[in-house]
Amino acid sequence: MRMVMTFVLVWSLASCAARVPDAEAIRAAIGEMAAAAEARRTGDVLERIAADFTGNDGEFDRAGLERLLRARVLAAQSAGVSIGRVEVELDGDRAVARFEMTLTDGSGRWLPDRRFVLDVTTGWRREGRDWLCYNASWSSDAR
Repeated sequence: MRMVMTFVLVWSLASCAARVPDAEAIRAAIGEMAAAAEARRTGDVLERIAADFTGNDGEFDRAGLERLLRARVLAAQSAGVSIGRVEVELDGDRAVARFEMTLTDGSGRWLPDRRFVLDVTTGWRREGRDWLCYNASWSSDAR
């Protein structure tokens, strides 16, 4: 019995120590999504997008976001995604994350790269152990 209690105590402490703070988990999710977008893996980006996602005040739902991502992948021979500092405001099982994202794409050998800077605000909610993005708004500045 003493051995079982010791195991439970050690397992509980290890579980608490291994838990990533919520703000860091959201920052990590955003970083993973950016890396997946850069690698042209739209399915991996969508893993962190909620089924009821809405973007830019209803302009995009999850399917529309998927079409937008796929169109970008098809249009560019290469893609770059850079995320600036991510500010996270937590409110229980909900959060808002704000950041600047720079997108670049190479349209071909002879055409110049395009660069878009987006100011992004995202809404997140905890579902089980995961944080999912359920809304986002962004404005672009082509440079």
